[in-house]
Parts: sequence; C-alpha cells; structure tokens
Amino acid sequence: MPKSSERCREIREEMKEKIIKESMLYFAKNGFSGTKISDLAKYIGIGQGTIYVYFKSKEDLFSEIYRRINNSSDIKELKRLSHLPISARQKIHKLTQSIMENLKADKNYAAKVTLNTQMMLGEEDYASADTTYQSKLYQYTAQIIKQGQKEGSVVAGDAMKLSDYYWGVVYLYALKQLFTTSYEMISVKDLERILLKDEKNE
Repeated sequence: MPKSSERCREIREEMKEKIIKESMLYFAKNGFSGTKISDLAKYIGIGQGTIYVYFKSKEDLFSEIYRRINNSSDIKELKRLSHLPISARQKIHKLTQSIMENLKADKNYAAKVTLNTQMMLGEEDYASADTTYQSKLYQYTAQIIKQGQKEGSVVAGDAMKLSDYYWGVVYLYALKQLFTTSYEMISVKDLERILLKDEKNE
C-alpha cells in the first residue's frame, strides 16, 4: 500500500531533523571550514544528494543550525530566568545547575555551546559580527551579573567580560564532552565561583 501524503511529509521532516541534529555535532567537532558535505553525509550515513534535497548548500544548512541555536529552548529559558523576581545568586545557581546537568547528559547541548562560541568568535567563513559579544547567552547572563553586582553578590568587573569568562569555562567543558571519553567534570560550586562572591564576604 502506498504511503499517504501525510506520512511522506512526516518522513521528510524526520530526515531533515536527523540531518540538522547530526550536522550540529559534526560542525561542532570540525568547524565550518573543516566540514565537507561529502564527509558530513558519510558521518550521517546518507547520500550526499540527500542533504541537497533539504539544503541548497553548506552555508544554508549552517544558517538553519545557527537560527535554531539562537532560538533554542535554552536561550528562552535563560531569558525567562533573567526576568524572574528572585536574587541574582539564585539565578546563577539555577543557570549553573542546568548547564552542568545538560553537559553531562546531552552531547547535542555540548555541540550547541561549542557552535555558539565559534559563531561568537566570528569565524570569517560564516559569521559577520558587529560586536564580539553578539550571543544572546552572553547578553542575558550579563543582565543577571549586573543585577548581582547591584545586590552585592557578584564580583566587580565588566558584566560582558565576566559573562565571557563564565561561558568560556562552559565552552572548555563542552569541548571535553565532545572530544574525550574520560575527564573530570567541574562542579556547580566551582563554576558559580567565577561570578559569585563568598556569601560570608557580601
């Protein structure tokens, strides 16, 4: 019995999602310039032509990944967290716990962090940055840092630079998740210490 048009549409969507998910990991490990469509297709386990059914070019595929990273649930959750009526210390604790849980459990999360950092650094092949700090992750984190500085719970310094330092450490552990099989994960307390003052010293 031939497949219904609805089932055909579902199959196409499933394949597109598979390509995007697997490509995210591949781009994170190899970078944009280090990725060839032929190698990517082999990695996914599909024919090279299948990728071109869904995406006109490598740039087109990467643009879709970039769009998703910047509209992901992680970004929306951080935006929501930055606006909650709770202290910055609580926000940083919640953010840090969530990051550590996701890094341990999900290679795709590690890939998102890695790609977001690569894009923020402005690899010339695919990014055009008006500013070093274009990432929404950095911007929302900086908002929380500024709140904490007003409250006296966060260390002094430029909020965007502190955000950079915090996410830089997360990026390092995302790379370890992607490239190594055995490593010691940083603790929640260690990551929080980048931003938070000791409660006794507030």
